[in-house]
Amino acid sequence: MARSYRSEYDNYHSTEKAKKQRARNNKARRKMEREGKVRKGDGKDVAHVNNRTSDNRSSNLRVESRARNRSFPRTSGARRRG
Repeated sequence: MARSYRSEYDNYHSTEKAKKQRARNNKARRKMEREGKVRKGDGKDVAHVNNRTSDNRSSNLRVESRARNRSFPRTSGARRRG
């Protein structure tokens, strides 16, 4: 069965909660761009240290590769932590 991107948008991405979270993430990215830590198209993500997207303090933001930011925590043996 093919993935329905239309229904995915209708059911999640268009909700007020998702829109606000996306806006907070975009704001953090713009802040890091102004500081010169990231550039458009550099393949990096702006990560929130404490995982709260509402906390956009400079001390809570860091630059990570997409793979590292979008993965999940692992143990030293490369197993999934949690």
